[in-house]
Amino acid sequence: MYARLFPIIAVLAALLAPAAAASDLTVFAAASMREAMERIASGFEEETGTKVVFSFAGTGVLARQIEAGAPADLFVSADADWMDYVTENGSIDAASVRQVASNALVLVGASGAAALELEASKIADFLDDQRMAMADPDTVPAGRYGRTALENLGLWQSVAGRLAPMENVRIALASVARGDTPLGLVYRTDAEIEPNVAVLATFPDTSHPEIRYLAALTEGSGNPAAEPFLDYLTGPDAREILQSLGFVTDKVE
Repeated sequence: MYARLFPIIAVLAALLAPAAAASDLTVFAAASMREAMERIASGFEEETGTKVVFSFAGTGVLARQIEAGAPADLFVSADADWMDYVTENGSIDAASVRQVASNALVLVGASGAAALELEASKIADFLDDQRMAMADPDTVPAGRYGRTALENLGLWQSVAGRLAPMENVRIALASVARGDTPLGLVYRTDAEIEPNVAVLATFPDTSHPEIRYLAALTEGSGNPAAEPFLDYLTGPDAREILQSLGFVTDKVE
């Protein structure tokens, strides 16, 4: 049922999204990039005078919106699969795709909670009769990375029936910060901006594919500021902001 509803929800979101002024640059970006993108945009606006307008959501939702014709100038994806999807359906300028940053996966709990070993019994004891929040593993990159990591560590079967899947990784983070769920699987950079959670465990880089944030121009964008902003995203000022928030930029093109 949810799979059938997903494209409909994406189209409705695209149609109901607030309109930007014709001269504004519209960027659709993964929710986990909010703070970084807003800081980067502030510097770009100061240099160029061009206002940058954002739509933040789960990468899959944004990709569907772009596919449905939403008026985005750039797309910043939290994984390669969704970028491939919009590229293959002709929504993205394939030649413009660039890697912006990478990230890591962590388990978080309430601030002050003790470290947690990545073992099925330890996680089960920690959860007790409650659930673990994570981005939806069927549609959201953070969820897909998380599921792969859990599978590779032999933990998926023990937690699969105890998940609280969320629309995006920031909602999963908020669930832990509010105390709605005792444990959450999020990006390291998410944990660093939320004072009400603590990192309890970090997944080995070898347990999941590299978490790649990719940016590209949309095929229908005619905004002259789109390409300069894409260049700015991979420039030294943007790299400094990304690194300050915990992103890894050593593979930025």
